[in-house]
Amino acid sequence: MPNNLKSKLSHFFTLQVANRVLMGLGNLMTPFSKVSSKPILPKEEFPWAKILEDNWENIQAEVHALLANQSDLPNIQDIQPAESLLTTDNKWKTFFLQGFGHKAEKNRERCPATAKVLDQIPDLLTGFFSILHPGKHIPAHKGIFKGIVRTHLGLIIPGKPGECRMRVDKEYIHWEQGKAVFFDDTYNHEVWNDSDGIRVVLLIDTKRPYSKIGERINNFVINGITNSVYVKDALKKNEDWEKMYYKVLA
Repeated sequence: MPNNLKSKLSHFFTLQVANRVLMGLGNLMTPFSKVSSKPILPKEEFPWAKILEDNWENIQAEVHALLANQSDLPNIQDIQPAESLLTTDNKWKTFFLQGFGHKAEKNRERCPATAKVLDQIPDLLTGFFSILHPGKHIPAHKGIFKGIVRTHLGLIIPGKPGECRMRVDKEYIHWEQGKAVFFDDTYNHEVWNDSDGIRVVLLIDTKRPYSKIGERINNFVINGITNSVYVKDALKKNEDWEKMYYKVLA
């Protein structure tokens, strides 16, 4: 068996085992959660949403500057190879600013207003621009651990109402520019951009707030994820991409 195929199979089975363990543990921690465990979480449970919404226009301006060279931005699967299970084309671009505590310094220098906002978000893990080209559909999938809450800040939402949307379980999110939405990505969810324009959100992952016992377990698990080969590989790929990108721009 070729080494490349062996590696892919090994990663696949490792992920399957890890996913089941993390999903089960996250479910057991549900009683300790300080916020809702529903598919879409009330914004009022996250006071820092105001920081995002008060600064969205400055963030949007930095996105417009990035999109001037959009063909140079990486595909999500170029940075996170596991995403190749969901996408293999060039219609889902990304621009990472932070990944599991690691700051992408060059990218942050390019987007100082966004970086300043991210630095004010409590228990921030990950922050990046998620850029979907026209006609892109991200098929149904699930996150692996309930100890993380995902946030989208709408930045560029083209088309008619409903053309850009996300289903989370049986509920739908219709992004609005300047508005933040919070959801639990361990529920089955999928995304559509049926418009003829580019859709951009700032995607943020933060630690789910727990009572003391839950918080200790959550920190332990997230430390394990942070030190996993999958996260380290993604961080290295982003670092390599940054070196190439800024060498070309210089």
